[in-house]
Amino acid sequence: MKVQFLGAAQTVTGSCYMVEAAGKRFCIDCGMHQGNKAIEARNREAELYQPTAIDFILVTHAHIDHSGLLPKMVKEGFAGPIFCTKATSELLDLMLQDSAHIQEMEALWEARKYQRRGLKNPPTALYNVEDAQKTVTLFQTVDYHKVFEPAPGIRVTYYDAGHILGSGSLRLEADEDGKTTSLIFSGDIGRPQSLIVRSPETPPKADYVFMESTYGDRDHKDESLSVDELGEAIAYSYGKGEKVIIPAFAVERTQEVLYCLHMLTKQNKLPADMPVFVDSPLAIRATEVFERNRELFDDEALKMLNGGDDPFSLPNLRYTLSAAESQAINDYKGPAIVISASGMCNAGRVRHHLRHNIWKPGASIVFVGYQGVGTPGRKLVEKAKKITLFGEDVEVAARIFTINGFSGHAGQSQLLEWLKPLTGNGAQVVLTHGETKAQNVFAELIEQKFAKRPLIATYLEEMVLEGPQLTETVQHETQAHPRVNWVFLTDEVERKWGMFKDKMADVEDRPWVEQTELQEAMEKMDYALTRLLSRM
Repeated sequence: MKVQFLGAAQTVTGSCYMVEAAGKRFCIDCGMHQGNKAIEARNREAELYQPTAIDFILVTHAHIDHSGLLPKMVKEGFAGPIFCTKATSELLDLMLQDSAHIQEMEALWEARKYQRRGLKNPPTALYNVEDAQKTVTLFQTVDYHKVFEPAPGIRVTYYDAGHILGSGSLRLEADEDGKTTSLIFSGDIGRPQSLIVRSPETPPKADYVFMESTYGDRDHKDESLSVDELGEAIAYSYGKGEKVIIPAFAVERTQEVLYCLHMLTKQNKLPADMPVFVDSPLAIRATEVFERNRELFDDEALKMLNGGDDPFSLPNLRYTLSAAESQAINDYKGPAIVISASGMCNAGRVRHHLRHNIWKPGASIVFVGYQGVGTPGRKLVEKAKKITLFGEDVEVAARIFTINGFSGHAGQSQLLEWLKPLTGNGAQVVLTHGETKAQNVFAELIEQKFAKRPLIATYLEEMVLEGPQLTETVQHETQAHPRVNWVFLTDEVERKWGMFKDKMADVEDRPWVEQTELQEAMEKMDYALTRLLSRM
């Protein structure tokens, strides 16, 4: 048996385990890589996945960083079954088509940009809506706690991961050469007693545990204070007459924010004259999926619903579907709450709302989820003074709030509690889906508590397993992290700086208008260099 890590290895996006077992080749999750240009370039490397050689796919949950490359696989020739829970299939039906629409629009914008600059061969869409629709036809739904065989000699069981609606942790058994090897793939592990969804389950013991570690280095702040923190942000901007912008993923985070606003309304802490805009067509449709799958709610949410109290309703709630309605929000005068995707601010309508509000001292930007490395959201929570939006550098004057109590990921102590029942038989733990600092801290803590050091997977690494024994690991460091040629880059800058100084000899003899144009260009270069130095 072999397991290769095609994403979410020392990072938190692009989740994909490629497994070869019992004569089959399949993957657990097939997520989109999100971050800077170098990270997102991995989304186009379909040859690493060999889509036509994949027999089937198991999906833990609907988030795009776990599912966003499914249409890419279909586009490149994958035609096998895709297994997931019913709620996940309903959410993916929406999310993959929404993602495809974004891919098409971004490709169109890039094509126009290339055209304006006289450039050729603009990048094409990663996939289109037709690819997403074709992907949905491959779904086969499964129930929690029911064993099924996606192929002879391979048995899979889903357990509730408590992360988002329909999310699962997978326990897999594979028979090879008279031996049975058992593996657990945690998916994203939710917080116990989180809003709306049920608490996470730990599957039965296995030989290997491939485990997420997003918050392996810390616990969340007191989660009971999250509603109060949200109320503080609202009160701040309401008092200043400005807007509260909440970047939130359309699935789970948006519904949890609505739930908390509902609670604030009942506590008379949400001003009656402060409208709440849900500016995400996907979030609106996703909320309908939640309504259809109430059996997956936790006891508290069910009690509220059974008592006739809808946690997703507000007296001043307004849904905006069209682009025109979205644009009208920015013309609205007075305080308002705007919930819009994407949660990391790297795409979607929220970027427009940031451009219109982030430079205003009385506005609030409230982050309610994890912000990946290289994303605009990460830069903002790390106190960036400027942010680039649509090619324009915008001053950050709004107040930034980070409320981790809304996170769909378990904190450090909760991760340890989830893992504890699995450590008694000496299972080998492999940490994935986390940044290096968090994983190093968590690995040390696991070793202290359970007397066995976990492994930390690296991008493109292959692990060869024979029963409970890890017999070989193969690294592909050069391919995974191509070396940056700093010598070439610095030599080029110095060479061109020398050319620049030579040309400066007669610059004062040029016409005044031409001099001012050169001055403007040089000021831009100076500003770009200053920004570069500030990041080093």
